[in-house]
Amino acid sequence: MIYFIGAGCGDPDLVTVKAQKILQKADAVLFTGSLVPKEVLSWCKEDAIIEDSQGMKYPEIFAFLEKYKDKIVARVHTGDPSIYSTIAKQIEFLQKQNIDYEVIPGITAAFGAAASLGIEYTIPGVSQTMILTRIEGKTPNPEKLENILACKNSSLVFYLSILLLKKLKKKALEMGYSANTPCWVVEKATWEEEAIYKGTISDIENQVSHIRGVALILLGDFLNQKETQESHLYVKPLQKELKANK
Repeated sequence: MIYFIGAGCGDPDLVTVKAQKILQKADAVLFTGSLVPKEVLSWCKEDAIIEDSQGMKYPEIFAFLEKYKDKIVARVHTGDPSIYSTIAKQIEFLQKQNIDYEVIPGITAAFGAAASLGIEYTIPGVSQTMILTRIEGKTPNPEKLENILACKNSSLVFYLSILLLKKLKKKALEMGYSANTPCWVVEKATWEEEAIYKGTISDIENQVSHIRGVALILLGDFLNQKETQESHLYVKPLQKELKANK
């Protein structure tokens, strides 16, 4: 059985109990380089075969999975396996080979960052939609940046895009975003060395120009965390009536 495990975004204590139990009994472990906390690998058996997939191409990954298919295999991805993990290609291979697999979810960086910031992505009257995306660079994005930024009432979170922040700023200002639109960056969310930078779309670039590693960009008025419309679920009936009569 092949288990695709989400190792979370940094803090090893955020790994699920189910994932930890699988790691403790896994015979072979393939993990994604420096993005997986070393504490996660410390749960593995002493005689477990552990290999780093950093630098591996698909044929090498497939060969590892097939070689140990009759054992318990933990294919460990950072964050949650459903986001920017390439498991679709791996699962396609396993299905063709009739190899059983299971996916164990993890905490993606967007939610780890929100916890560190103490924010909500869905603010009544401001945003009820969250978009997880990336800015097109060497890796193409079928959805144009203009289309993403056109969703101004959404909570925008950009993965794998910190080196393209200038492109985001230029396009956002061209499309009528206020220079004061909140734009925050969370570097290595939930890791011990996590760093948080708060600014606006006009000035955040100056704060984070040194970052070359893993970081998230959050953009939108939702970062103000101010409701412009009260939730009907939590407003008392009397308050609703009084407001209606005004």
